[in-house]
Amino acid sequence: MRSTNGSFGCLWRYGFGFSDDMLELLLFALEDLKSSLKEQGSNLMIRNEGTKGCHPLIFLHSSPRIGTEGTPKLVIWNTPFYDMKSLKVLPKSYNEFKKLKLPIMSPLSSQVLPNADLSLSWVVYVLGTLPSLENVKKFMDDNAGTSRNRWASIQKASATSELQKAQTATLSTVVQGLREGEFNKNSLNDSTLEKIQRKRHVKSVFVTQCGNIVGGGTTLVLNALSAYLRYLERTSRDEWQEYNFKQAPRALVQWVHEKLQAAETREGASFGALFGSALLLGIISRRRVYYEAIEYEKERNAGVISPFGYSVKTVAAAVDTVCSIEWYMLLALKGKEASWRGSPVRIWRWNGYLIHYTLTGDEGPALLLVHGFGAFWSHYRDNINNIAEGGNRVWAMTLLGFGESEKPNIVYTEVVWAKLLRDFIIEVVGEAVHLVGNSIGGYFAAIVTCLWPALAKSVILLNSAGNVVPGYSDACHSEVRETSGAAWLGARFLSLFLRLNIRNTVKSCYPIRSDRADEWLIQEMLRASYDPGVVVVLESIFSFDLSVPLNYLLKGFEKRVLVLQGMEDPLCDSHLRLAMLREHCEGVVIRELNAGHCPHDEKPEEVNSIIQEWVVTLESEVLTTSSKR
Repeated sequence: MRSTNGSFGCLWRYGFGFSDDMLELLLFALEDLKSSLKEQGSNLMIRNEGTKGCHPLIFLHSSPRIGTEGTPKLVIWNTPFYDMKSLKVLPKSYNEFKKLKLPIMSPLSSQVLPNADLSLSWVVYVLGTLPSLENVKKFMDDNAGTSRNRWASIQKASATSELQKAQTATLSTVVQGLREGEFNKNSLNDSTLEKIQRKRHVKSVFVTQCGNIVGGGTTLVLNALSAYLRYLERTSRDEWQEYNFKQAPRALVQWVHEKLQAAETREGASFGALFGSALLLGIISRRRVYYEAIEYEKERNAGVISPFGYSVKTVAAAVDTVCSIEWYMLLALKGKEASWRGSPVRIWRWNGYLIHYTLTGDEGPALLLVHGFGAFWSHYRDNINNIAEGGNRVWAMTLLGFGESEKPNIVYTEVVWAKLLRDFIIEVVGEAVHLVGNSIGGYFAAIVTCLWPALAKSVILLNSAGNVVPGYSDACHSEVRETSGAAWLGARFLSLFLRLNIRNTVKSCYPIRSDRADEWLIQEMLRASYDPGVVVVLESIFSFDLSVPLNYLLKGFEKRVLVLQGMEDPLCDSHLRLAMLREHCEGVVIRELNAGHCPHDEKPEEVNSIIQEWVVTLESEVLTTSSKR
């Protein structure tokens, strides 16, 4: 390694925000890539584009085709998932997209690479020995900025293992656990698991310290994929084992099955949980997964693919997952080419999932706008620019599972969405924000202020979900979130009902200005209702945990809380709600508005003015306090 700090720097900038497991997988993937290139007579080279490009780490192999100035002529090797010539033909509706019946491309065979020329001036680093995970983490810790260091302990909680645990934990359990310092502990205390983690089989595909996601080299991952698809056949491939299979076959098979079953938080979820990281890092392609799944389906059915569905659940899970990922990738690529009312569409990856957001404003206090259930960032269509023009920087994001953001097959909970907000503030905004939330988005914002108060300067609740419960006890509950047959069926009926009644449903939330429930808003909601994975999101309605009341979540934060309540809200008794808030949340500022459930969209001018005044007042108080010190 020519320059330890330089190489670490590349990995650091690429990997910040990754969990330890993802960083470890990245190192395994780099080692495998390096070995593959050397087998073909080339080598792994890194060019650091640092501050110039949006992607800080670019992998290149040498090419003998050098221009007059010694600059390599790069040949792009790219095969799309679908045989689609241009994004211009991509419809915004997944329902319409499926009607195109675009063929899916087959994987390409490996190409022959030219020999490596180590004398090229553009080669910055040639990797000899890759750094260890411990060394990379140490470098990242030593070189993190002041603001990142300040929130380092908060960010630690975004590891994959904790996210998976959060998907099933009740909110009351999480609140209690975090405050007692227990939630971050690894819950896998079984002695057999600890033994397996200490002594991992050399060919195991569970390559990380946590040992619950698939990674390593391409060959290992393909073997794991084969084992996954053949799950019902009780495969005994060595690469899917933790110990030598001859030593304890029953225990091994049981252990493998438990890993798959533990990741199956709902039907089909295990594929994304186990293989999502390998897909994200490009260890295997979505095309290859689709190809292998379809080949196995043909193998089972004498070369025939049934039009009525796949014969094995694991095949269905693999195909559905990669097709879903590709759809959201195409939406993201098309969205980045456009803007909406002058607000640029931006894309951020959170735990591998694509999140849409926008930023308007160059200076001033930071605000983060959070939409309600079924909406998206552009629901703040007449708020973003106006608030930014008042001397603020305004971020608005589309939550996971809504709008054009990805809708993965996971169990959606308030904890998951609150963690999404937390990580967005840390990784994207980079400083504490004034949180603005409508409906359930207000409840998520309140959770953030409760669990991570350093991230919020204030919280503005627009007809927020959540109750006020006098004398609420923070006793920890033991139940966990589980999907049920009733939720599965209810979500599908609800999806159908909403599509048929979406106009009346939306208009009922705009009792004062029904014209604001216009065709654009209705069509955007209708479009999202056909996205892959949307029914999984709807299942969360039947398992929402709103048991932790607002007065508890806002405890100690009340003087920095502004409540804007549309008094004509058809979804709640606004007068009773405000009476309870005034009695049990002393210090909360309340403003009554002649509006329905979405006052920010029904009365944007009035809401914008109130928010701007609120931010100016709080910011001036902070400056005054600082000057006195």
